[in-house]
Amino acid sequence: MSADNQIEIPPSFIALHIAPGRSVTTTPKALMLARYEQCEDMASLLTEHAQTLLDKENLAPQDVLLRCYRGLLADAENFNAPEAQWVVTRLAEFMGWPWPAWGDETLCK
Repeated sequence: MSADNQIEIPPSFIALHIAPGRSVTTTPKALMLARYEQCEDMASLLTEHAQTLLDKENLAPQDVLLRCYRGLLADAENFNAPEAQWVVTRLAEFMGWPWPAWGDETLCK
């Protein structure tokens, strides 16, 4: 990662790379930055799709988020489960929707 890179990775994303019981990440900064940029880009790209699902499919926001989450999980080569959760939570933020209820079994399946 170049020293002049000014992208600040949010703590919520850094937390994905900290093992339970640890206080620091072992993921190299360059890799974490690349993963963050991919996840942030995907959340941004999904906004148009989410609005289409909301309008044309007449789905509730939580159902739209669930569909997006499941789609990301199906793309396991690009997104692991914690990253998919982060992307969908970020998507909810972009859309101005309530954050998904990750403790709800229906959303996590």
